[in-house]
Amino acid sequence: MSKPDELLVDIAAMVESGQSNQMSLTVVAGGAVITGRLAPEAVWRQRVSEVLTDSERLSEFSGVFRTSDEKGEPPRHLHFHVARILQGPVGIPETGGMYRVSIDEVSAWTVGDFSYSDQ
Repeated sequence: MSKPDELLVDIAAMVESGQSNQMSLTVVAGGAVITGRLAPEAVWRQRVSEVLTDSERLSEFSGVFRTSDEKGEPPRHLHFHVARILQGPVGIPETGGMYRVSIDEVSAWTVGDFSYSDQ
């Protein structure tokens, strides 16, 4: 297992501490390029739980997202919201999604996100 990028862990820790939820980041993980804004894990989990609760077929899974076991430890994951996986000239989904990425799996990253226009 590779050692996580300490700077990336520090950025995630700042987001987790509530100091910022406006940090935009683009990462490469498992060959995929993911771009979006970071959220604290608790906020991310709450939003995913709300989406699942509203789903007719998936509501039973919403409870899984209401708890976290990472208290007091350095962050191990990045929690993206309004995020897209970049595929050629488009971002999927266009409206943005919720992604959880293991910091250990990030092979490259940059501050900021990529936006697309129809022009």
